[in-house]
Amino acid sequence: MADTPLLEIKNLTKRFPLGGFLKKKYLTAVDNVSFEIPEDKPIITTLAGESGSGKTTLSRLILGLISPTSGEIKYRGKNIQEMLKRDRLTYIKEVQAVFQDPYEIYNPFYKVDRLLTTPIKKFKLASHGQETHKLIDDALEAVGLTPERVLGKYPHQLSGGEAQRVTIARALLTRPKLLVADEPVSMVDMSLRAGILNVLLDLKEKFGMSILFVTHDLSVAYYLSDNIIMLNRGRIVEMGDVEKVIKTPLHPYVRVLMGSIPLPNPDHRWKEKIELSGLEEQMGVRHGCIFLERCPHAEEECEGSMPELIEVEPDHLVACHYAPKSSDLE
Repeated sequence: MADTPLLEIKNLTKRFPLGGFLKKKYLTAVDNVSFEIPEDKPIITTLAGESGSGKTTLSRLILGLISPTSGEIKYRGKNIQEMLKRDRLTYIKEVQAVFQDPYEIYNPFYKVDRLLTTPIKKFKLASHGQETHKLIDDALEAVGLTPERVLGKYPHQLSGGEAQRVTIARALLTRPKLLVADEPVSMVDMSLRAGILNVLLDLKEKFGMSILFVTHDLSVAYYLSDNIIMLNRGRIVEMGDVEKVIKTPLHPYVRVLMGSIPLPNPDHRWKEKIELSGLEEQMGVRHGCIFLERCPHAEEECEGSMPELIEVEPDHLVACHYAPKSSDLE
C-alpha cells in the first residue's frame, strides 16, 4: 500500500444539464481529468486556468460537495463516494477546505470562537476545556495569530487577512492530510497575500500536509506550488513540475496565459488577446482539440481528434498535437 496515492483522480467528468430551451444540452465543466497526489511526501499542487476552466468544479468534486457524472475519485485507495456514505466523518476530517471568501463560513451573530470550537466538538478532538483551549491556541499560533488578537471578537471585527487565517486554523484543528484551498487569497488585500501563502508553505513543512491550491493567478501558483495542472474548458492541457510548466510552457493556451501576465513596464503591450470560450463551445460531445478555435498552430489533425496527455520530458506532460513536434511555438 506504500504506492497508493493520497488522492487519485481517474477519468473524472462532470456535466451540468442546461434548462429552458437548452434542456437537451449539457455543459461539460470537467472533462476526463486524471491526476494523482502522492502520499509519501507532502506537496502543493495547483489547479490553474482562466475563469470557467473547471477549477472550482473539480475542487467541489474532490470535497464531495457534488457528485461526478463519470469517473472516480479515490482517497488513500478508497472511492470517496463510498466513503461519504459509510465513513463520512473520516473523509471530512482528513480532507479539509478553505474557500475564497473567508466571511462566508462565519455566522455574524456568533463570535469567532464558535468557528473553532465546533469542529473540536464534532470530531471529539478534546476531552476537556483545557485541552480545547490548547488546540485552539496552537492552531492560531501556527497561522501567525495570537489568541488574544482574535478570540472573543465577531467576524466583522477581523480584517480579511485575519478572517482567512482563522479559517485555515479551523481546518488545521483536525490535522488533515489534504487541504483544498480554493482561491484563498483572491479576496485578501495584496499586502496580506504573501503572509497567507507563507502560512500554507509552513503548514506543508511542519505538519506534512499536502495542499490542492486553486487559482487563476500564475504568479501565485509559481511562488507556492511544487506541481501545476493547467485546465482549459474542463480538460488538462499541460501539467507537471511548476518550474518546467511556467518557465517553458508547451501548450499554446498556457503560452498565451503566460504572455497575459501584466508587467510593471508601461512600454510593454500584450501581443495576444485571450478570449473566454462561448457557452456553445462547451456543450455536447467534443471531437477535436478544445483550443482549436483560438490556436495559431492548429492543423488538420487538431480538428479530427482530441490530443491526449503525453510526457515530453520527465515530470512535464502536454495535451497538444503540435507541441511535441516543435520546441519553438512562436
